[in-house]
Amino acid sequence: MSERLSQNYRLLFELRVLHHYWLDEGAEVYDQLSDPELKQRRLAGYDVRRFLEFVPAGSTLALLNAYRARWVETSLGLLVAVPDGTAIADEDRFEFAVKIKNQDFFNYTALTFMPQRIFDGYDSENENYHRFKENVPVLSNLTGTLRGSGADVVLYLSKDYPPLAADDGVEALVLSGTALLQLISDQPAAVTQTLTTQADQFPVFIHQGDLPQLVPPPGMVGLPERGIELTDALPSSLFALIRLFAVNPSNDAFSLIDNGLVKAEPPVFEMRLKNRSTFWRYIDRNTGSMESEEPDPLPLTFFGNAGSTRKPSELQVKAVFDGSKIAKLVSEVFV
Repeated sequence: MSERLSQNYRLLFELRVLHHYWLDEGAEVYDQLSDPELKQRRLAGYDVRRFLEFVPAGSTLALLNAYRARWVETSLGLLVAVPDGTAIADEDRFEFAVKIKNQDFFNYTALTFMPQRIFDGYDSENENYHRFKENVPVLSNLTGTLRGSGADVVLYLSKDYPPLAADDGVEALVLSGTALLQLISDQPAAVTQTLTTQADQFPVFIHQGDLPQLVPPPGMVGLPERGIELTDALPSSLFALIRLFAVNPSNDAFSLIDNGLVKAEPPVFEMRLKNRSTFWRYIDRNTGSMESEEPDPLPLTFFGNAGSTRKPSELQVKAVFDGSKIAKLVSEVFV
């Protein structure tokens, strides 16, 4: 923001969207990098605008214009500011659609095997049509997760991780006691991998629990179990939805305002995207035969190498099926 903007406008909130494919160092998660200078360099070179964009919903755009607000996409995410002294209504809601700018995103991002199909339905009782999109994460400051305390507090917009469910698919993230597990095959009888034994000290990534249950109008059938209804205010191409309310009545740390005005310390929300992990399979480039395969899945990262030999391209991810069930995800490395 310009100097004039900083003098006359007050920050309402900041959204940081961190993708660990671009931040982790091989198997070392960004938050746990031991070198503080490396962490600083990694974040300085990161730019979410290369693969995501944030579009205000039509109703939110009207609200921002009414408040003469400014919003700007940054290398880390999004800033929204309002003129100093602006009174914000408690019932205000700000929604931003998250859209994919680069299709390679789906190759290195976990949980993107879930389809996001659009469904149309006719409500005969009210004589109107509805549109729905399946498996759209909804990230909200009413249901987010707080980690840490004091100066180290982090306000994640994802819900806390859920326990294992019967319909969980490959790459689902689940709690088992204090540990965080990731499914490396579909349910039933899914195989899991332990990511950390202390989930409360780990980032809260977007996960299957962020997909809301879809409640269709009475009598409307054939719709997906999880997803959102698409309104005229939302683009049908959205990947996820950010939904922020002016006030969180149960946890003020997540509120945007204090007594109707911008907070002295505006909230900084985080949305984390997990990099994909796959079984690395080494292929003889001359014969095409498999020479070996890593016994455990390894994370795909732009920086570093979680394996002991050459790492695979994020474009070489394949799903191995056991009937209709995904048994594992494989990356091929030609040697």
